[in-house]
Amino acid sequence: MFNPIDKNKERIRRKLSIRKKISGTSERPRMTFFRSLKHVSTQIIDDTKGVTIVSAGTYENGIGISGKNVDAATKLGEAIAKRALDAGITTVVFDRSGYLYHGRVKAFADAARKAGLKF
Repeated sequence: MFNPIDKNKERIRRKLSIRKKISGTSERPRMTFFRSLKHVSTQIIDDTKGVTIVSAGTYENGIGISGKNVDAATKLGEAIAKRALDAGITTVVFDRSGYLYHGRVKAFADAARKAGLKF
């Protein structure tokens, strides 16, 4: 019998494995990345308090980014870095959420680093 691989289930398994090893603190919060079929989004989270400090996504009206491709991920990386620096956050722990470090994820991380965030 043919049992197709559920890619999202495997990603969730990888995500939980990664989350066992990393967590965000007040000094160095966790920056998580999510991509869907239509949008990409990110959050900077303080796991000790359980609060989201800064967030951004291509679904927001005021951010001026639309789409789901590498260009949108690059602009999102610049936008979240600007918001984080405005909030006084300079260093973060990057959580790729089980996605491969390639394509949109890599473009996002490189743009955030270039805009001033330290991973």
